[in-house]
Amino acid sequence: MNRRTFLTTSATAAAGIATAGGFAAGPGPMDVQKQDGSTIAVDPTPLFELSPYLFMQFMEPLGATDGSVEAAWDHLRDDWREDVEAITRDLGPTMMRWGGIFADFYRWREGVGPRESRPSMFNLLWGGIESNQVGTSEFVDLCRRVGAEPLICVNFESDGRRQYMNVRGRVRTADAKEASAWVAYCNDPAHRDRKAHGHAAPLSVRHWQIGNETSYDKNGFDLETAARKTAEFARSMRAADPAIQLIAWGDSGWAARMAEMAGEYVQYLAFHHMFDPDSPRQPVLRGEAYRRDPDAAWVQLMAAWQLADAKIRSVRETLGPRKIPLAMTECHFVIPGRDRGDVLASWAAGVSYARILNTHQRHGDALRIATAADFCGTRWQNNAVIIPTPKGNNRAYLQPVARVMQLYRHHIGSHAIEVVGAPDGLDVVASRRGDTVYLHVANTQRTRSVTASIKVGGHAPTSGRVFEITEDPAVEVSYLNAADVMKTVAKPFAGGPWEFPAASVSALELAIGSD
Repeated sequence: MNRRTFLTTSATAAAGIATAGGFAAGPGPMDVQKQDGSTIAVDPTPLFELSPYLFMQFMEPLGATDGSVEAAWDHLRDDWREDVEAITRDLGPTMMRWGGIFADFYRWREGVGPRESRPSMFNLLWGGIESNQVGTSEFVDLCRRVGAEPLICVNFESDGRRQYMNVRGRVRTADAKEASAWVAYCNDPAHRDRKAHGHAAPLSVRHWQIGNETSYDKNGFDLETAARKTAEFARSMRAADPAIQLIAWGDSGWAARMAEMAGEYVQYLAFHHMFDPDSPRQPVLRGEAYRRDPDAAWVQLMAAWQLADAKIRSVRETLGPRKIPLAMTECHFVIPGRDRGDVLASWAAGVSYARILNTHQRHGDALRIATAADFCGTRWQNNAVIIPTPKGNNRAYLQPVARVMQLYRHHIGSHAIEVVGAPDGLDVVASRRGDTVYLHVANTQRTRSVTASIKVGGHAPTSGRVFEITEDPAVEVSYLNAADVMKTVAKPFAGGPWEFPAASVSALELAIGSD
């Protein structure tokens, strides 16, 4: 079972888990929301520090399935497409990940050095041929240009998947020694090969993942083998650079045992969440059905956060008393339909994603790395960035999920604070940085605005700004209208009640007095 078809529990089960009690693995997330009349009430006391990596993007060469990397690269200029780079800088991801199941058959040395000497490779899962014109230095360079921290997923002996180990006489698996050599190539200041390839300064890649969806394949490594090999890889990689941050695989009930066997060597445990918020009893999100029944589609989309909450809770619970940060290095809808679900181009999906990102923040005491979509590509609408081809005047643009990520990413505090009350229909999380309080608000009412007073520590803020995306839920973004729809609008806040338009997503920056 691969990451594109792996689904979680049903929405009914998710709703039950989402209302369960606290966790043994830490203080637990903030409550989803208590209802409190017409007031958003916030306690300004800092609860925990929010990680800057809750807005990660995930980049994997997806071959014939989706021209993600090859389409983003301008082969005539030997550089990233200018429109892709520009839109990514606007998006402002805090971290970008290279890898996925592609890592199971990726040999990193094929993607470094002179481009004319780089061999092409079969993309064994996603089909087609990869040119390797984009490799380690090109990926890290893009990260640096857009202000993102690079995260690389290594070839973990193909995660035990024999179908990727040796293909047509070419060895595609890689051991701990090869992973360690990759770390050294990136981070050793005196590395001879990197310098010969024109990179005198270290690439300084600090975050590395060992194992990708290892538990999802019954023909791959079992838990005991994976944990033992994770410790082996970690020791070898850390010998090349003791300062690196390592992520081990901990999904499918593996978290506790992985932490027990390899926890002293790693800083995070990874899990993924691919889910279909559609209901088998009412498949309103499939294909174009959502256009025929927008009310039912809205109800299904507004409940999708429950699946995300349930998955995060399940991983936290499997840790028991252990406290080790979690990394959700892949997460997105997988709705059946043309190009992976047309509904994901609609603003209705944007509001749904806002609720999911709010859920990530509520779990921010344990969840330290998270994403909500793939990064870029030409087909799948669960990408954050769509790359029209051919380029010409058809410039890359942000999907609804990316517009919400962009909004939240640029307007968030350093520490989570508690929302102790909110009106019915508003999904609210809060954070703080110094004397500024930030609210992320999704109006889950499709056709009704919600007016709310705002109180922080019992006092009503009198100054600030509101950054708002308001759109008809049925509007769908494409390269034809990308500059005209789902735009963020800035408004002054001067105190008093605030009206949150129907189906809107807002980020509020409110000035408060020092405590």
